[in-house]
Amino acid sequence: MKQAKPKQPPQAIGWREWLALPALGIQAIKAKIDTGARSSCLHAFSIKQFERDDRTWVRFKVHPIQRDSKTTMEVEAEVLEFRKVRSSSGHANVRPVILTPITWLDQSWNVEITLASRDEMGFRMLLGREAVRGRFVVDAGNSWYGGKPEQAVRKKKSNRKKDVS
Repeated sequence: MKQAKPKQPPQAIGWREWLALPALGIQAIKAKIDTGARSSCLHAFSIKQFERDDRTWVRFKVHPIQRDSKTTMEVEAEVLEFRKVRSSSGHANVRPVILTPITWLDQSWNVEITLASRDEMGFRMLLGREAVRGRFVVDAGNSWYGGKPEQAVRKKKSNRKKDVS
């Protein structure tokens, strides 16, 4: 009799992780893994809608580095749909939704991401529960299971004050 393979538990992911959005040219962005949010959201501003090949696209700008409003990327993506989203403060608005691959460790999967200004928020990106469901278990007490990208570590070290004592 053939024995069934035991089901592997989902991989653990920390409550904050460095992710990549390769199709958008974003090699590293710090994200909060937020099971309280259904959808994922990327900080975007100067969002402009346009048509290309009879499809709706958006061109927008991104500050990929937390607490850095000088580093700016301009990105284009096809719009999947426009969706009414209620923020954590209870305010509802209609946001463009894009579908793009996310990469973390050796995994890559497509995620629906809404675009909205997150200037006042602590993280430039939220990865919501729909993006992690069935794929990961969130370890609310730990971070950086995927490590820190070298460029972020280098930037942090260069910003430290030197000890002159």
